[in-house]
Amino acid sequence: MAIIPKKSTDFTVVRRSDFPIRLTLKDSNSDAVNLNGYTVAGEVYNEDRSTKYADWTIAYTNRVNGIVDVSLSDDQTTTFTPNIVFYDFKYTQPDGTEFVYLRGKLFMLEGYSA
Repeated sequence: MAIIPKKSTDFTVVRRSDFPIRLTLKDSNSDAVNLNGYTVAGEVYNEDRSTKYADWTIAYTNRVNGIVDVSLSDDQTTTFTPNIVFYDFKYTQPDGTEFVYLRGKLFMLEGYSA
């Protein structure tokens, strides 16, 4: 079964703070997909993709159960100077076929400490 992409999801992020997300990739039966042989990648960029701000850190927490932890560090979120940035995640199947899994906006709030 194929992995079912998520709909666009927006998040609010505080500058100068870490921002983790746990992804669980599932198929059309809502069963976790065994991610052995798969890769996941993600980027943060401006609206027209002319500037890339960061790559997400990817940790394969439990490949058999489709769980991937992705995160941005406090140092990375400091560099997100627009108040709205965009992100996406893609996964690559063992045969090299790529699909977008999740995308959306990150609404940036100013952190309280520098």
